[in-house]
This record gives sequence, structure tokens and C-alpha cells, in this order.
Amino acid sequence: MTNPRIRVGIDVGGTFTDAVAIDAATMQLVGQAKVPTSHQHVDGVAHGIVEALEQLLDRVGARPEDVAFLAHGTTQATNALLEGDVAAVGLIGIGSGPGAVMTRHLASLRKLETTPGRHLPLTYAHVADPTDAVAVKAAIEQLQQEGAQVLVATEPFSVDSSDGEDEVLAVARENGVLAAGAHEITSLYGLRKRTRTAVVNAAILPKMLATADLVDSSISKAGVTAPLMVMRCDGGVMSLDEMRRRPLLTVLSGPAAGVAGALMQERVSEGIFLETGGTSTDISVIHRGKVAIRYATILGEQTYLSALDVRTVGIGGGSMVRLGAGAVTAVGPRSAHIAGLPYACFANPEDLQDARIATIRPMADDPDDYAVIDSAGGRFAITMTCAANALGLVPETDFAHSDPTSAQLALAPLAQLLGTDVAGAARTVLDGGIGQVRAVVDRMVRDYRLDQDEIRLVGGGGGAATVTPHLGQTMGLPQAIADHNEVISPIGVALALIREQIERIIPGAGPDQILAVRNEAAQAVLAEGAAPGAIEVDVTVDAQTNTVRAVATGASELRTRDRSQHLAEAELRAIAAESLRVDPDVLEVLAHTVAHIVFGVERPRRWRRPHHSVRVLDSDGVIRLVSADAQVEVTNVAGTIEALRGLVHASTTYGDGGVRAPAVHLLLGTRVADLTGVLDTEALLALAQGELSNLPGDATVVAIVEPRS
Repeated sequence: MTNPRIRVGIDVGGTFTDAVAIDAATMQLVGQAKVPTSHQHVDGVAHGIVEALEQLLDRVGARPEDVAFLAHGTTQATNALLEGDVAAVGLIGIGSGPGAVMTRHLASLRKLETTPGRHLPLTYAHVADPTDAVAVKAAIEQLQQEGAQVLVATEPFSVDSSDGEDEVLAVARENGVLAAGAHEITSLYGLRKRTRTAVVNAAILPKMLATADLVDSSISKAGVTAPLMVMRCDGGVMSLDEMRRRPLLTVLSGPAAGVAGALMQERVSEGIFLETGGTSTDISVIHRGKVAIRYATILGEQTYLSALDVRTVGIGGGSMVRLGAGAVTAVGPRSAHIAGLPYACFANPEDLQDARIATIRPMADDPDDYAVIDSAGGRFAITMTCAANALGLVPETDFAHSDPTSAQLALAPLAQLLGTDVAGAARTVLDGGIGQVRAVVDRMVRDYRLDQDEIRLVGGGGGAATVTPHLGQTMGLPQAIADHNEVISPIGVALALIREQIERIIPGAGPDQILAVRNEAAQAVLAEGAAPGAIEVDVTVDAQTNTVRAVATGASELRTRDRSQHLAEAELRAIAAESLRVDPDVLEVLAHTVAHIVFGVERPRRWRRPHHSVRVLDSDGVIRLVSADAQVEVTNVAGTIEALRGLVHASTTYGDGGVRAPAVHLLLGTRVADLTGVLDTEALLALAQGELSNLPGDATVVAIVEPRS
């Protein structure tokens, strides 16, 4: 009997390296393993990755050749920047005349602070004529003598013509020097920001290259033939070769892994994902089935690195209670882990006898108002986890579950101090913690204009039950803790899609230019191993900045899920009805594809035409599209452009902001083509034509067209 194929995700954390195996057909978790992260080993974190992989394969009874997909996420790049463990960078500025003035100012990048009191080790040299190989070589040697380990070449407007940077790189590489051009890292204008992004990338390049080589060779020796992928900071994965070129893409990838798991496993289409550990909670937005992305700020400066918009609050499962004048004044940011104290709720009940409240200063510079209990068994911290367990909010199967008796005993001395019962004291503690989390959640809901009727909270991480349930109760929002929440990050790594983003600044971009950027993104993920039939590309044209952005995603294999695992139409109807707040019987099925079903309901309005509210669900029950008012038309490939032209013309809006084509989605087999980022009709139709290429003329297409307000 043939072993089932598995997808393996490995998350390298600061303390532990977690690995999970996902059945490639059912996408269900079939095994997991945990080993200490091997920072001090001669092979570094690579040793722990292989050790976790070997333990995982042994536990699930799989062979290395059964691994269909292997990816890992790592905090190494982030930690290197946070700890100032970076390589010395030599920056070569190129240009003469006014261009020379611009590039010489870049020498001030040496003021970038990596850690308090420590600055990025950077030296600068200038080359007026990049075709002068002798001058270029002299500049390289000068920088090497000053300690540079890796070089960056930068020139004004190199995104238009990279010839000057390429000349410098050729000389560097001929002489065996590690080097990169600023245009290779990003294709956006803005000399200083582009160069800053390239310099930070170069600073972590040597360390990341060494790790990549060790991991690659170690995985090969283990007998795994599946190509190794690496987690990106935008929720996708990339090939190892791409990581070698742009290791900066792995910075901030830790939170991205968790939200990727929520997207793929928990079927979240609109909501907030909260990943709670012992010390903090990372908060991110999922809108219309996609993670919210923005340019990242690194070393205190904005870069051209597109990363998950994650906002961190210093509240976690181990956050300690703070007291003043007989009341709870705050919770956190100090955690029991940092204080070196055990959680009171995990103590044996007999160890908590004769408990009394005291306050301490966890670290030398901390205030002395952090609450602990001194009891028969020693000193313990009162934490968010203790409060959640005392209220019964932590399921018995959860990683953070404790003996209810211990949790009650842990909160009893605090309840006595506050003049309330244990439940009241526990709620006071949780209120103090989640107040900070709620403030950030409220702000993100406003920032992304999330539909209040659609939002749900999903908790991940080992401390999920200490924050998400009480927050949901307080905000009146539906909430859930992700299955296997303690390993949601490696699950996200295992389920992540290959992703690539291409950005070009093209003033007055026409349909052909927009389509070219779209095709470049599709080809990029194809080159990294995405299956041709599984690629989706979202294109956005920003008229204010003249930026054309294409984000391509694709699976490394065509995912052929067992149809018997999919939901029946009645179950899908119930999900859509709940979302639309209507009785299931009034819903109309507007369209079917092999992977999606479109439900709609007419909503009458006095004196105005009715709205046609629409929900698109995939066969797993994920709501892929939400529209308050849309037209739905079923056609085929041959008739799509003509039908779409009429629909777009009828739904185009005119106003002070100019002519705005409607938001258009196309359901194409298993794919959803998102054309909402384009406001020009001809560009929209050109992109639609690109999405239809390589499909048979009689293939069914469902067009969903939403007028813009």
C-alpha cells in the first residue's frame, strides 16, 4: 500500500522548533513534533530543522520520499536585525553631477540604529563612471579594507536602466565579492528608500546564505526530494534560491505563518486573527479572504518591503497583574516567563495553600507593583492564563488548560483583596488585559473598514484561550480558537501558497503595460514551482503614485481534494444565510462552478431599485466574496469579454474622482480572478482576457460585477 503524501511545515522559533505533517489530499493534521531550537549547534538552526523533520516522519510512519511539500519559517532574519548581528555593508554610490550629490548623501545610512547605541556597520565609496572597471575595483578594495563583507551598488533611476549598477556588480562578482544592486531588491522609485531596503537586505545576506546552504544540504541528506520553500513576511512561501537573493523577505515572517494557517485551515474570510503567546499578542486583519499588507518599518525607517500588517500588544498568556491602592491598575507588559516565576494555575492545589498576595519588581528597572502569591509551595505569578482557567474559558484539550481547582485557588487571594468573588477577580484581570488588545482591534477594524456583520475573531498560539474568548464576549463578536492552535504557525507554513509581488511605477500605464506586469508576476511563481493551473494574480493600479502592483499566488501542486470531504449544498446554503442574516429558504443559487457556488438575495429599498446581495462560497464553506450589491452573469470563455463589456459599461460610475469601472471578479474553474484593483475599463478588459487565455472556449465563467460607491 502506498503511503499518503504529506505537506511538512516547520517553524523555527526562539525557543522551540515545531514541525507538522498535513495530509496532502485531505489537508488534515496527521502529526507534529517539537525540539529545542539549535542556536548553539555547529550547524545552527539547520540541525533543529532536520531533527524535527526526522522525529515527525518517524511519528507519522512516513518516508522522506512521501514529502510532497516542505517549507520552513524562521525568525533568524528578524532576530539578526533586533540583536544587531549583521554583516558590515559596503555601499557604492554611482553618478556624476547632480546624481553624485544624491548618492553621496546615502552615506548617512550608517546612522541606522540596529540596537540602542549600535548602528549599522556601513562604509561608503563613490564611482563617477561605472564603466571604468579600474575605478570600480579600487572602490571595492577600499570598502573591503574598511571591513565590508557584502556590497550594494546604487544609482539614481536604476529602476529605469540598471546598466550602471550591473557594471559594478559584474566587477564585484568577477572578484568573488558578494554584492547586490538596489534595483534587484525593488523596482520602485525613491533612491533613498530603495537603497535603504537593499542595504538592510545585504546586512543579513551572509548569515542567511550560510543557513540556507546548511538547511538545503541537510534536507537533501535526509532523503527529501521535494524542493525546500521558505516563509515570506507577506504570508506566502518562496523558493530557497529566491530567499538567497532577497533574505529580507523573511523578516517579520513569524506572524505571517500564523495568519496563513488561519486563512487555510480556519476558513476565515473576514475577521481578526490574534496569535497569543506567553508575552504578547500579534493582531492581523483578514479582509475578503486575504491578509492585510503594508510596507514594513525596519530599524525605525520605512522600507519597500511588503509585509503582513501585524500590530503587537504586550499582552499574553503569562502577562502578570499589577496592583495599586487595592485595585488592579494594569496587566502586563511583564510576563511570568521574564520574572522567572511559574503560573499559579499550573501548581498543585496543595502548593497553593495559605496563599497571600505580595508585589514584586520582576526586573531591576520595573515598578514594584506586579502581583504574586506566596504560599506553601513557594512564589507564583497571577497571570491571564490563571484568570481564563478560573472562568472556564480554556477547553480541556487546550495547551493552556489547568486544573480548575488550582486556577480558583490562584485567584482567591486577589478576590479577597478586591472585595469580590473569584469570578469577579478573574474578569477584572481579563478586562485589564484585553482592553489594550481591543483598542488595537477597534483601530484595525476602522482602518480596513471591515463589515461589522461579517467580522469574527480567531485565536491562535498557545495562549489563544486567554485573550480571544473574553474579547469576543466583550465586543459581542463571534469567536473561535483555531484547531491545534499551539502549532498554528507551522500549519500555516505547511499550507502556504507560493507568492510573488511585482511592482512597477508606470505613469499613465496602458492595458498592455498592466498586463505585462501581471504576466511577470505569474511567471515568477511559475518559475518557483507553482502549478500552472493553480495561479491567481491580483493587480492593483494606484493612479496617485502611478504604481502597478501584481501579486501572484499558486500551489506547488494541483490540490485535488477528496470531493467526499466537501460540504453539501444545504450546509453551504446555511453558511451563506447566516452571513446574509436571512432564512436559508429565501436564498437563490445564482451560479455554480466546479469549486464555487454563488448565493444571492434581493433586498427591496423604498423608492429605489433593490440591492442584490451576493455571497460566493467555495466547496469547503469559505466565503470567498461578499457583496452588498452585485450583478452575476454566467457565460463562457468565448462570450466573456462581450458580456463583461456590457456589464462594466452599465455599472461604471462618474464623479469628481473621475471615471471608475466597477469591481469585477471572475470565477474560472477552481480560481477566483480578482480584477478589483483596476479602475480603467480597457485595462480591466485586457486583464480579463489574460485570465481567460489557455482556457477552452466553452468553459464556464461567472462574472460578478459590483458598482463602486
